[in-house]
Amino acid sequence: MLLSTLVSLLALTPSISAAFIHPGLLSTEADFTRIISKVNSKTTPWYTGWQRVVSHATLTHSPRPHSTVYRGNGSPQNYADLYRDAATAYALSIYWKVTGNATYGTAAGNILDAWSSTLTAIYGSSDRFLASGIYGYQLANAAEILRAYSGWKGLDATIALLRNVFYPMNHDFLVNHNGAKVNHYWANWDLANLLTMQATGILSDNRTMYDEAITYFKTGAGNGALTKAIWITYSEAGSGKKLGQGQEAGRDQGHSTLDFALLGQLAQQSWSQGDDLFGLNDSLILAGAEYVAKYNLGHDVPYTTYKSDVTQPVISNASRGSVRPMWELLYAHYGSLKGLNASWSKAYRDLVVSDGSGAEGGGGDYGPNSGGYDQLGFGTLLFRLDA
Repeated sequence: MLLSTLVSLLALTPSISAAFIHPGLLSTEADFTRIISKVNSKTTPWYTGWQRVVSHATLTHSPRPHSTVYRGNGSPQNYADLYRDAATAYALSIYWKVTGNATYGTAAGNILDAWSSTLTAIYGSSDRFLASGIYGYQLANAAEILRAYSGWKGLDATIALLRNVFYPMNHDFLVNHNGAKVNHYWANWDLANLLTMQATGILSDNRTMYDEAITYFKTGAGNGALTKAIWITYSEAGSGKKLGQGQEAGRDQGHSTLDFALLGQLAQQSWSQGDDLFGLNDSLILAGAEYVAKYNLGHDVPYTTYKSDVTQPVISNASRGSVRPMWELLYAHYGSLKGLNASWSKAYRDLVVSDGSGAEGGGGDYGPNSGGYDQLGFGTLLFRLDA
């Protein structure tokens, strides 16, 4: 009881310090100025990426909110309604931001309002903490874009939803890990909850909450802390660049790539606020991204037996070649913006957009179930930079 009371007080009492930049999650106002210019000039591949957003910005989409979301067990298993609604709200909010068309802003707001006025709890097995992590930051990103739309009055209600339902679960998982040993859960569990905690802090101007996420990422005890998520590095023969073995490399490649999708978004949200998580530990996220990209492109990589709560003697080829809408963001920052050697990330980015679409898609384009909605996507439009 004491812990939950302290958590509630923290969530309700933002610290007073330097103001946050808005919009300032995955995209900033400067980003949208660039994006709008590319769309208006119909410049490839950004305009192709815009068409992918258009295909997802469905005005006829009807939200399906629930007072209780269940993931893992419990009845019914209804969490798919939340991730589908969040993905649609995000696409609609981007459409409004780029065009100024109020109809799309209103549609995005209606989805957010439906959930903020209905959802009171997330239940289930331990998987409930995946729901609290993955879907909270997605709602926050839609709201962060839409906050400037004068026709939407639901920002405070969406903040309250994230602060009162999602954040306490984020905090509890990172502190208690569902009653398990601190290293029991895979890195993606920590990373997802850090991502929503960080996004909620920015959306709600709560510096204490934001700092909690960043401090854990830098020095936390769980597998989502940076040097545990990417725990050993190698020097690549020929290039001399670093390759970083991820904590889930011996598990399967679907989850291994998920880690770097989450890491990229976590770093991008902080970058929007002027904090460089991308550069921490000599760009360790890049080393890990290059490792997972190289292996999933069919090349050999070094591997060291991983021993923690599990022992994994070999790298896993399960789900090898896994495709997620994540590589545009990673390559844009490291390759285009910072000019670092991110050749394997670029190769994977090019593979993803060579599927006939010509641009990175969004929720549901890479699988109809939860894994296909783990990232918000649309990276070609949102993150691609001029060479």
